[in-house]
Amino acid sequence: MTTVTPTRAAWSFDAIGTVWTIETDAPLTPAVRTEIDDVMASFDREWSRFRTDSVVAELSTGGRSVPAPPDAAVMLDVYAELDAATDGAVNPLVGDALSRLGYDPGYTLAVHGEPVAAPARWRDVLRWDSSTLVLDAPAMIDVGALGKGRLVDLVAAVLSERIDGGFIVDGGGDLVARGVSQRVGLEHPYDPRRVLGVFQVTDAALCASAVTRRAWGDGLHHVLDARTGEPVRAYAATWAVADDAMHADALATALFFEGGPELAASWGAEWVRMSTDGRVEWSPGSTAELFS
Repeated sequence: MTTVTPTRAAWSFDAIGTVWTIETDAPLTPAVRTEIDDVMASFDREWSRFRTDSVVAELSTGGRSVPAPPDAAVMLDVYAELDAATDGAVNPLVGDALSRLGYDPGYTLAVHGEPVAAPARWRDVLRWDSSTLVLDAPAMIDVGALGKGRLVDLVAAVLSERIDGGFIVDGGGDLVARGVSQRVGLEHPYDPRRVLGVFQVTDAALCASAVTRRAWGDGLHHVLDARTGEPVRAYAATWAVADDAMHADALATALFFEGGPELAASWGAEWVRMSTDGRVEWSPGSTAELFS
């Protein structure tokens, strides 16, 4: 999705199931790399539903209250906005629905039963404030709709404090550029050799999602409608540009549903999306260079 600029220092590594690349004017010191590793490890330990020792795994049995991780209120407040904008299609308790379809902690990639909807009244059982996170009923939290974007922002915050000059953080296609500009191709979901267009990202974030990524089986992929527990069918790929990666990531999910464009407008964000029949839509005033 992105091209690393050869004249800049680049550090690439694997984390949370994807490849990350950080570009800076000068190589990062070991101390900064260690701090970034620690940020990622902490986030994974708190929010990964693929770990038995994570905070969300501890909560999943229900009737539990734990000290709120630092990102809980920030992310779950945005989930509340996503839920309202998409009429319930985006829901942080979709973890069990994903597992039912095979995207489970064991990566079985085998369907375990009929699709199951996430709890529609999820805010009645999942409660949070600045100090406490409570889950009253058995359920699995999944922050996939915006979690990677949030982690990109956390890494960017470390770099903003620790280094001079601009930088790019690319977490498997979720990207933030600060103090620099990056030209990003919009990869065709059905043909990775082609791009639909280009966004020029400057002091902003771009996140993308596609039904052809993290996909398995016939029509099975990671973007579910929480109301049904079934994979979405109308749209194949989305791209969103916002001030920070968490909101861009959230919009890349919301744009698979009705209400996504309206939410993007309220946040002052740009977007492009492609339907499964090949039509391409974009936000009013979009600065994306789209190819015919």
